[in-house]
Amino acid sequence: MSPSAVAPLPLRLSVLDRSRIREGGDAAGALRDTVDLARDAEAWGFHRFWVSEHHGVPGVAGSAPTVLAAAVAGATSSIRVGTGGVMLPNHRPLVVAEQFGVLEALYPGRIDMGVGRSVGFTDGVRRALGHGKEDAEDFAERLDELLGWFRGTQEAHPGVRALPSEGLRVPPFVLATGAGAGIAAAAGLPLVIGDLSGRTKVLEAIDRYRSGFRPSVWAAEPYVVVAGTVAVAGTDEEAARLLVPESWSMAYARTHGTFPPLPPAGAVADRPMTARQREYFEAGLRGHVHGTEARVRAALERVAAETGADELLVTTSTYDRAALRDSYRRLARLAGLRPPAPARPGRGATDGHGATDGRAAPVGHGATVGHGATVGGAAG
Repeated sequence: MSPSAVAPLPLRLSVLDRSRIREGGDAAGALRDTVDLARDAEAWGFHRFWVSEHHGVPGVAGSAPTVLAAAVAGATSSIRVGTGGVMLPNHRPLVVAEQFGVLEALYPGRIDMGVGRSVGFTDGVRRALGHGKEDAEDFAERLDELLGWFRGTQEAHPGVRALPSEGLRVPPFVLATGAGAGIAAAAGLPLVIGDLSGRTKVLEAIDRYRSGFRPSVWAAEPYVVVAGTVAVAGTDEEAARLLVPESWSMAYARTHGTFPPLPPAGAVADRPMTARQREYFEAGLRGHVHGTEARVRAALERVAAETGADELLVTTSTYDRAALRDSYRRLARLAGLRPPAPARPGRGATDGHGATDGRAAPVGHGATVGHGATVGGAAG
């Protein structure tokens, strides 16, 4: 069945790639894989492509998200590009504003600014960054300063201006769980939250966000992006196999304190696991959306109905890159996504708010992701 014959899902679909390193590979290859996947995601009709921030994580190459976002934007022409996200406690708001101002100046109408409140993954990383866990507590103030640099209204540093950022409109998103949802609501910003396996907590946070939302110059109404893993294959068994490498690496991280490169799915069965590791591993296989196209389509329709989300940010990682691409290709097909229209001469292919799936986006909406450096991933 052709994409045009499939009714679109009632929510947009976007991609967050965390630049996972594979066993036997290296960081350079992982970063090139991210850029290559962005080109494919654009061709398949996904709405956004985001990258993440991690520091000192052996299995993740993406440590400088605005730099990687520039590479992605330069390799594509229409898909929205952003971060899921920049961890604001790790950076001065002025520097973050300047970086996104440069991106928006170079790729007008295509840049999203997703920010989160997580700090480094380990004590050593936090010390190297010059920050502690307590720095996450002033996230709301840092966020207000960041937005003020774009509007020219910040008062923390009189006489200082963020250039070329001032006057530009880069859609901001808050990656949040718990208190972060309230911060997004109070600031009147779109919310990115996950993941699909913790549905009850996500629903509670979304309800708090919507009930506390205050309209702002950035968003007139609540906008919810739910992040999660989605794996699609020819059979349910093949789709489940895609989840194995990430689940093993996450179980290892939970018990050793460091996230390793992704192993081949077939090698995991021969690796010894403690009872605790086995518990984490099996938990990592549950709750995600996976299966055949028909099964995943039905599951995503339930997600849309239960959460009322405006958008789903897919964060799938696995060792087999060909299988991962096939999963995203199948996802685009089952969702009825359409390739973007060619850009008109002298203009980008999008005005920053249009969608490739035929749905009109509320003014100012972009999105961000959740609970740490990325939803569903190791915080860095």
